[in-house]
Amino acid sequence: MSEIPVQISVAGGLNFEISEEFLARYNRPGPRYTSYPTAPVWRDDFGPTDFEAAAQAADEAGTPVSLYQHLPFCERLCLFCACNVVISKNKQVAPPYLEALKHEVEQISRYVSRCRPVIQFHWGGGTPTYLSPEQLEDLFSYTRARFQFAPDAEIGIEVDPRVTTHAHLETVRRLGFNRLSMGIQDFNPVVQKTVHRIQPYEMTRDLIVAARSLGFESINVDLIYGLPYQTAESFRTTVEQVITLAPDRVAMFSYAHVPWLKKQQGSLAKVLPEGMEKFRIFRTGLQAFLDAGYLYIGMDHFARPNDELAVAQRNRTLHRNFQGYTTKAGADLYGMGVSAISSLGPTYAQNHRDVTTYQQCIRAGRLATMRGYRLSADDLVRRAVISRLLCHTVVPKREIEQEFGICFDEYFAPELARLEAFRADGLVELQPDTISVTMLGRIFIRNVAMVFDPYLEQQQFASRPLFSKTL
Repeated sequence: MSEIPVQISVAGGLNFEISEEFLARYNRPGPRYTSYPTAPVWRDDFGPTDFEAAAQAADEAGTPVSLYQHLPFCERLCLFCACNVVISKNKQVAPPYLEALKHEVEQISRYVSRCRPVIQFHWGGGTPTYLSPEQLEDLFSYTRARFQFAPDAEIGIEVDPRVTTHAHLETVRRLGFNRLSMGIQDFNPVVQKTVHRIQPYEMTRDLIVAARSLGFESINVDLIYGLPYQTAESFRTTVEQVITLAPDRVAMFSYAHVPWLKKQQGSLAKVLPEGMEKFRIFRTGLQAFLDAGYLYIGMDHFARPNDELAVAQRNRTLHRNFQGYTTKAGADLYGMGVSAISSLGPTYAQNHRDVTTYQQCIRAGRLATMRGYRLSADDLVRRAVISRLLCHTVVPKREIEQEFGICFDEYFAPELARLEAFRADGLVELQPDTISVTMLGRIFIRNVAMVFDPYLEQQQFASRPLFSKTL
């Protein structure tokens, strides 16, 4: 027996119905497109000398700089987590890693002229506030002394309310951090107990109140839908609680069930909401944030109308990189730390994923590059198209033609033919000069982008799944 279609209402009186058959057609494995081509395409024969060449070319181009440092430590493991983390209650694991990271900062700084401003700096993890305030200050001061930070640089940190103290907040604010991002995932006690992340609403609220009192300019929160024992009704309560916290941005991610990559997720398989039930949970969050006045940026992000993210989308200056959506388009990203990824012009490079190998490389005076990729001419065209879809929800064909010297309709004739089915389903509008993603299409925007990804056909024959489902 078919399930009742799910209705969605948005501003302007638009209403959508999603049937079980419709969802089955589009809810299939696919990338999140923090890069194109995606990581499975990258090459293991790309090493430190290739990174050096890319870094030298980027420095000659003189582009602005974005810095990311990966701080992988957590005191306990959340069962849903798919990040590269090191779990230890013994804080003595941190000093050797921090010493190696500082050596890498020194290495990377040699490839970045002081005339290139750092316009974005971010600490991710793991849990950066696993470290003491003193350790955070030492690392930040060491980094800042070796790069030229712009006066208005966006400086952000991911914090965990369970371990972040007022001293942590005071320290990073004094250092110049102006953005906080924190995971909530779900406030429901049963869900929290099941995924091993006990984080009451009051604890999160108090941290946000403290951060606002210290003058942080932007506070972002993360939610996950599709977790064990979630229902549309229980998630509605969580979202209503989140709305009372008034975050500037919300990332509402689909739970990525990848037990072939993260073994601890295997214990969750029997209690996960699937299919239409999972979509109802998503729909509940989407509808609630829209009703509360947030704008749906696309994929899994919401922002207040006056937030920089929303403004950048309206101005078509929004960008997407390995940290998600960002307003800092045109910057070269230098990733430092275990598993960190750099994006320099037409090149991607990733550090070794395990701490021991990473530290050994750095101590030996070598870069820690494990793999990477240099984009072909075709890759660059497709990256531009996919980026415009995900960031601006529109592809101006003439813009692509002028940038790359192609005839869009001829170059992408097979893709335009495949998009006809998306048009018939109301996901895109196809005009002579533009491809536009509709409001309904924003929900399935990863699927729209996948039309332009020829590598997916090759990857379907992989020995194990490479991606989680799109919803």
